[in-house]
Amino acid sequence: MPLASIGDPDHIDAIGDGLTAGGLPVVEVALRGAHGMPAVKRLAARGDLHVGAGTVLSVDLARRALDAGATFVVTPGLDPEVVGYVSDAGFPVIPGVLTPTEVQAAMALGLDRLKLFPAGVFDGLALLDAYGDVYRGVRFMPSGGVRPQNLAAHLAHPAVFAVSGSWITAAAPQGAGAVASAVRAALGIADGRNAA
Repeated sequence: MPLASIGDPDHIDAIGDGLTAGGLPVVEVALRGAHGMPAVKRLAARGDLHVGAGTVLSVDLARRALDAGATFVVTPGLDPEVVGYVSDAGFPVIPGVLTPTEVQAAMALGLDRLKLFPAGVFDGLALLDAYGDVYRGVRFMPSGGVRPQNLAAHLAHPAVFAVSGSWITAAAPQGAGAVASAVRAALGIADGRNAA
């Protein structure tokens, strides 16, 4: 899951063009600054990307993101109100969890796809080993600390359905071609064609 934190609105088109050209037409746009919501709207309007809103911290932010065209929502933590709002609106939501208590609270809300955050700070692969044994019906998207060097190990884990990382979209200042190259390299790692 390419994660985009938009610091410069001039990079939005490079991200969209690069992701589609590289063969990974999905992006989570972090709503961390002034350019996040406009980027969701602009990328969603293209019609060739699955655009999600990340760093969603409130129901109001979730509402605005869905109104802007987001088709899924990712949160850094587990907020039952945000989960309820997004689910009731008919869209997927992937809330962040870290502890067993949070995993079980998410399960009680009917969720089985969760973001493990911040994975890198807490030895995410070891956590996935532990959680995979206990929460067999739950799959995780590790975020925070996933890089090309450990991408294959995360994707190979049976408790993982996706990984989140910002290195792909970080190539946007060099243009769409650089983003597309980063996509192809990541897909190559995922397919086992090249080691990192």
